[in-house]
Amino acid sequence: MCNLYNITTTREAVLAFTRALTDRAGWNAPSLDVYPGTLAPIVRQSADGSREIASATWGMPTPPAFIKGNYDPGVTNIRNVNSPHWRRWLAPASRCVVPFTSFAEPDPAAKQPGGRTPNAWFAGDESRPLMFFAGFWTAWKGVRKVRDGERQYELYGFMTTAPNAVVAPIHPKAMPAILKTPEEVDLWLTGEWDAVRHLQRPLPDDGLVLVEPPASIGADRLP
Repeated sequence: MCNLYNITTTREAVLAFTRALTDRAGWNAPSLDVYPGTLAPIVRQSADGSREIASATWGMPTPPAFIKGNYDPGVTNIRNVNSPHWRRWLAPASRCVVPFTSFAEPDPAAKQPGGRTPNAWFAGDESRPLMFFAGFWTAWKGVRKVRDGERQYELYGFMTTAPNAVVAPIHPKAMPAILKTPEEVDLWLTGEWDAVRHLQRPLPDDGLVLVEPPASIGADRLP
């Protein structure tokens, strides 16, 4: 399950790739590490039909049957889109794309005795080109952390699918559903579900490579 990714690109590159007209996130970090429960940029259709960069918290509402205690930490990765819980967010108004340049999966085989499990990092190629996760977003009122109490949020998560041959040796259960072209981004943000459901698929095996961890891991986050 992908619970860490990095964005090493520019706001202008995201605007140009997605044809977004406005940036409501105020994001322009040279390198941003994104963890569950933190704010990060997404691109979505706004209420007037234009495209915008917004800032949202990573972790969609958890299905009620899986909530333990009096708070909801959220669901970062969404696989079973046929579930009634997720079907409410399949329409274009609830879809988003999530910019990234590399993502991590825990690599138990590389763990040293007594040490922590390290991450393996994946990118489109060694240059770490801008790509996007196919995601969903929603407004939500609830408790993420007990100490914060009930708050209003905008939340997001992204789809996963079967892993390709690059990811499977490290994480055999799943990989994110990734969009690599402006045409795929346009389709995901505007198409009806029957026209976009095929995008929940692994990238071809030559579509990802293993890369070194981002140089500034942990250095920058959105406030």
